[in-house]
Amino acid sequence: MNDPYSILGVSKNATDEEIKKAYRELARKYHPDHYTDNPLSDLAAEKMKEINEAYDAIMNERRAGASGSSNAYSAPSDFKDVRDMINKGQIEQAMVVLDGVPLNKRNAEWYFLSGMVQLRRGRYDTAYSAFATACRMDPNNPEYAQAFSNIQRKTKGGFGGNPYRTSGNMGGCDACDCCQGLICADCCCECMGGDLIRCC
Repeated sequence: MNDPYSILGVSKNATDEEIKKAYRELARKYHPDHYTDNPLSDLAAEKMKEINEAYDAIMNERRAGASGSSNAYSAPSDFKDVRDMINKGQIEQAMVVLDGVPLNKRNAEWYFLSGMVQLRRGRYDTAYSAFATACRMDPNNPEYAQAFSNIQRKTKGGFGGNPYRTSGNMGGCDACDCCQGLICADCCCECMGGDLIRCC
């Protein structure tokens, strides 16, 4: 195929929006519906095919560039299976497969998928830690970064607002939560002219 940018009539520095606009204009011009019972129909169909291939090539190239390098596991089909299991809600089966991966093979994607499993289980602290590890191992991966950003927002909304809690599920009660509760109760009682012991 010739240079896909030339086919669409845009420069390599064109924005995604400019590329889409050029594609739409050419697609309208050469769409087969405009050439029904026309001697140029075969030529238009060929041109339309070329335009589609050029657009797909540019978009695929840009998506690959945006996702950066993926730290792929040596048996990617295992992880594809895990992704399928997670999508189908087969969380325990996905965890069994992930647990079977040797420690020295646990790369960024492994931690990301482990985080997804823990998130579905409601284990936000473990998911937070897994997503953080995935981002450290592959900082340029937007999928991992998005997951980490989402879990940060979720955990900040938890009881006590502590995204770094290391044990228990979000919404549970740990020593920090108890202390915060007592301090808050003491402050409320003092504001009302009493103290914690009298109020309680």
